[in-house]
Amino acid sequence: MTADLAYYSLVAVYSAMAIYTISFVAFALDLAKRSADSQLAQNRAAAGSADASATAAAASSATVTRSAAGGATVVLDRPVTTQGTVDTSRRASKFERVAMSMMVLGFVVHVASVVLRGLAAGRVPWANMFEFSLTGTAIIVGVYLLVQFFVPIRYLGAYVMGLNLILLAIGTVNYYVDVVPLPPALQSAWLVIHVFVAILGTAFFAIAAGLSAAQLVQARREQGKLQKATFLDTMPGSDRLEDQAYRIALVGFVLWTFTLIAGAIWAERAWGRYWGWDTKEVWTFIIWVLYAGYIHARATRGWRGSRSSWLSIIGFAAVMFNFSVVNIFFKGLHAYSGL
Repeated sequence: MTADLAYYSLVAVYSAMAIYTISFVAFALDLAKRSADSQLAQNRAAAGSADASATAAAASSATVTRSAAGGATVVLDRPVTTQGTVDTSRRASKFERVAMSMMVLGFVVHVASVVLRGLAAGRVPWANMFEFSLTGTAIIVGVYLLVQFFVPIRYLGAYVMGLNLILLAIGTVNYYVDVVPLPPALQSAWLVIHVFVAILGTAFFAIAAGLSAAQLVQARREQGKLQKATFLDTMPGSDRLEDQAYRIALVGFVLWTFTLIAGAIWAERAWGRYWGWDTKEVWTFIIWVLYAGYIHARATRGWRGSRSSWLSIIGFAAVMFNFSVVNIFFKGLHAYSGL
């Protein structure tokens, strides 16, 4: 029975990856459509400005004066924003609707694979690197969908799907292990609390890093570079993107702080000390320091814009390093990769 459930869980994982691939392609096509719509809107705006200039020139040379109400008015399909970029806000395209639908369907199948793995193991499914990858990627998608209710960030869909596909592929190919009993140190309720909160914090950091990367690209666009990337005109400005990244990273930081505290309590229960400078403990603290520095620098020293975004990206890179390199190549009391 255990082997069957583990097998069905793996089938569900591969099924979710196939659905996520469709979603990723649809998100990429939506970005292409956004780019085309933005270029069209810019062309119309330029044509409208030229017509308005010609009309004004003709009116100034005429001998008969007109009232203000008789003047020509040019109406554009998409207005120009105060920043000078074209506002191409519109209803969701068919590609975006397909992408979101496939993402939700893939998320349901993905969660089913997590549940099946948990049933096969008879415990929470995040006790080794494969299970952490399986559950963590599902929570990244879940957090992304949840954030949609507060901040519309559908333009980040291709990033979320691409990241998930990469992490799932690495997890299933390189980290997969059969279901095995838990080591004595992991047989604790803190496994549920400590690791789940760490996964949740990682998901918020992942979304924040995506927004920070978008901010860096958008800032270059606003500086007159990357002119061919017209899809960026349909996204918020760089300041808004950086602010969104900060707010989401702040939630992740609160969760990571709890992770650090809960880990220390669990360490005292398991090994009789709160802190032992184990490699995993050190890197968890390094990540906390990086994000604390990011929040402090932005709040007190005015580190906004690109400098702030780079700190966010470096923090998430440290999270990925902690999960992959530290778990595989460093030994210590936290060596529970299962490999």
